[in-house]
Amino acid sequence: MALQLGDTVPNFTQASSEGEISFYDWAGDSWVVLFSHPADYTPVCTTELGEVAKLKPEFEKRNAKVIALSIDDADSHQGWIGDINETQNTTVNYPILADVDKKVSELYGMIHPSISSNITVRSVFIIDPSKKLRLTITYPPSTGRNFDEILRVIDSLQLTDNYQVATPVNWKDGDDCVVVPSIPTDEAKQKFPKGVNEIKPYLRMTPQPNR
Repeated sequence: MALQLGDTVPNFTQASSEGEISFYDWAGDSWVVLFSHPADYTPVCTTELGEVAKLKPEFEKRNAKVIALSIDDADSHQGWIGDINETQNTTVNYPILADVDKKVSELYGMIHPSISSNITVRSVFIIDPSKKLRLTITYPPSTGRNFDEILRVIDSLQLTDNYQVATPVNWKDGDDCVVVPSIPTDEAKQKFPKGVNEIKPYLRMTPQPNR
């Protein structure tokens, strides 16, 4: 059965470009972004891995670790990392799982049973510190992933976990938020002293509470 949002993600031990990784121990109390690739030396993925290396400080600001996966072995990963560093003008600074036996791919439901596994292993998972799955996106092979969006989702999840708000369409950190429907308007005005704009009884906006 495929992982669903809110499920506890499976633990695993697997080789990587940085040695053997026991996932729960490696993750610790951090958020995790796990993103997978069909094979080494694939062009779109090369650009993605380089971008994530450049964005690693942004993930760290959010207490988030990044870890990639490809179904080739760790020696192959080292050669690919050299190409990524050269062509993307960066230094890959996070592990790439060597999922040769596809153990992790199968645990996380990345492989569609009726399509070539080398095409379908292109997923992103956001996992919170309690090891719960909070987001999953699977991309087609021709479309590079948008890691600014992944950062935006982490911002939203961390905000909405701590305050009784939701984030509206195209929200970015610092924008107004939606007051959740479970809070009556009178209570919301006390809870959010920066103000509540009641557009409709069910649609109420407030400035971002932690700003």
